[in-house]
Amino acid sequence: MFTIEHDYDATVVTLVDEGKAPLKEDVIINAFDDCVTIAQVDPRSDEVVRITLSLTQLRDLEAALDLPEGIYQLRKT
Repeated sequence: MFTIEHDYDATVVTLVDEGKAPLKEDVIINAFDDCVTIAQVDPRSDEVVRITLSLTQLRDLEAALDLPEGIYQLRKT
């Protein structure tokens, strides 16, 4: 299950783990004009772990999900 909310400066997507236990903590994705942040609570420390992807990194991740194993560099066309 997931939710989508549009805030003033970001689109927020929350991914809720469903299925068989053990379930993972919710993942919160904030899409801004210049980057995307991904956050999740670490159950061991009870602290939020956050990473930030540039839009270039996000584009590369999107491409990587559909490619076989290897090394790639995307070029602008």
